[in-house]
Amino acid sequence: MKNVRLFSLVSFFFLFTTHLSAQIVEQPDPLRPSTPDSTQTSVPTDSSTTDSSQVAAKAALAEPVTPTFRYRFAADGTLTSGNINRTLLQLAGSVDYELSNYFKLSTSPSFVYGRQNGLLAEREWFGDFRTTYRHEKRLYYLGFGSFERSNLRQINRRWTIAGGAGYKLVNRKRAYISITNVLLHEYTDFVELRDISIFRNSARLFGEYTVDKDRLTITHTAFYQPALGTHNVRWNASLSLQMKLTSVVSLRSTLANAYESLVVPGRRNNDLRFTVGLVYEKK
Repeated sequence: MKNVRLFSLVSFFFLFTTHLSAQIVEQPDPLRPSTPDSTQTSVPTDSSTTDSSQVAAKAALAEPVTPTFRYRFAADGTLTSGNINRTLLQLAGSVDYELSNYFKLSTSPSFVYGRQNGLLAEREWFGDFRTTYRHEKRLYYLGFGSFERSNLRQINRRWTIAGGAGYKLVNRKRAYISITNVLLHEYTDFVELRDISIFRNSARLFGEYTVDKDRLTITHTAFYQPALGTHNVRWNASLSLQMKLTSVVSLRSTLANAYESLVVPGRRNNDLRFTVGLVYEKK
């Protein structure tokens, strides 16, 4: 019965994705900034607890972590034929390398390639490199740079560099919510429009929740990026459901939306997508 329900669920997802063809490159959802086992181990405060045990607990929190390498790779796609011939491939990944309790290096690259009725529709690249300081603390700091190319939005190249701070609103083993705010400089080279070089304020809300003994994971990410001193707004948001098939392989479906107020002629401001695919994740 479980296999029948799983097959039905997969079939529904793939049938549904054939009706939503718009694809976008948005900043992929990152790996959770702290490992689940390292979340806020509390120091005993009961009056019966001895001073020596409190000292030992605090010392355990202060111990440096062993350098940890964590990664996630996802692949999904769509293939249809008939009145509409469409081919779509999406690849995305997230990599974290924790050097210590204080420094962590991360990247979340992605690539989308799609053709519709024999014509190139999407060839989207996104790559970034981030460094986080005090990532194990509730208040942490981050800096990053990214590069993007988009055939869908007719962008030759887009460079960004940013720095700011983040705060963990909830940091538990099965529930994590954080908010970050950074000052970002963007340079965009459009195919047709005049190039722009502007500053933005970028706010991000990220959440991850696990249920059913960690077999189901729900993740949401939202960015809001208004330009400073001019009317130019970008925002994107995504919601993902990830169901474990094995200890390292999961089935994941994602609903994502992206909006840019400034686009080249003939392109829409808003893009929506729904995808389903497999995820390989090792923590």
